[in-house]
Amino acid sequence: MRNPTSALSAAVLALALAGVFAVPAAAQKIVCWKDKSGKVVGCGDTVPPEYRDSAAKELDSRGLTRRNVESAEEAAKRRKQEQDLASKKEEDRKRAAEQKRQDSALLNTYANAEEIDQRRDRDLQQVDLQVVQMRASLKNATDRLNDARKRNSKDDIARATAEEEKIEQNIAAREKEKGEIREKYAAQKKRYLELRGDGRSATAPAPAPAQKK
Repeated sequence: MRNPTSALSAAVLALALAGVFAVPAAAQKIVCWKDKSGKVVGCGDTVPPEYRDSAAKELDSRGLTRRNVESAEEAAKRRKQEQDLASKKEEDRKRAAEQKRQDSALLNTYANAEEIDQRRDRDLQQVDLQVVQMRASLKNATDRLNDARKRNSKDDIARATAEEEKIEQNIAAREKEKGEIREKYAAQKKRYLELRGDGRSATAPAPAPAQKK
């Protein structure tokens, strides 16, 4: 059995549509407005104020759709998507320009890939010298700590312990820096070879299958 309320709503909407479509062709425009779920809830010459922000569609005198009108929410969402797309395109453009700049600088800095290895080794040597000096300072700090312990001087023990820990942290930081230097120049060398057309695949080709005799 049909729901009386649904039947009544359908009848009212049908009468509204019938009345609207009876409007002379000179009216030219008929508007049907929708609720938030996208369901048509009424039609007429103008959209009621309470539905101004809702989606709608314009019909001609024959009842054919001439234009769909976005809801305020749909329009805001579309503008947000357009802004996000524009921002992404701009970021991609900047990223491409920066990569081009870096590539140009890389090719202008090195005459060949061996020079990249040489620059890496020089940078590593400088860090190694710093580590050697720090280890000498660490030995002195350890000696002072041991001496303070023998004297049972709490203040000297605290100072020597803090100094020892600081030097150890600095040494660890330099060792980490060495790893970063290797990664940096490995990436530069790989890109340099790609730009020069001398890149090699990181994966060795699989051996050809042995032929059956």
